[in-house]
Amino acid sequence: MLNISQFLSKKCVPCSNKTPKLEQEQINAYLDSLPNWQLKENKLVREIKLKDFQESLSQANLIGQIAESENHHPDLHIAWGLLEIKIYTHSINALSENDFILAAKIDKALSRNN
Repeated sequence: MLNISQFLSKKCVPCSNKTPKLEQEQINAYLDSLPNWQLKENKLVREIKLKDFQESLSQANLIGQIAESENHHPDLHIAWGLLEIKIYTHSINALSENDFILAAKIDKALSRNN
């Protein structure tokens, strides 16, 4: 199993339609190091239950700051007491290493914030 620190020490690189897609074997190995995330429809997905809408919005704003600093942006769904995060590389409509880097950084920030 890979260690999450391997992702935390990296920075997302600009993506294009030439960004390499991860093979399923790589995805499975990477997922093992990020237990808060699931693979759904070839996207990394994490659902966070929160106490109310304001907390959902606050967590989404925190994730937005990370996304901006990495220049890699997840899809966020904000609802009362729920925040859903979907990460994939839009330019290739698949998963790349950037997606796991971003997921690891989100996990670290959320663990500090709770």
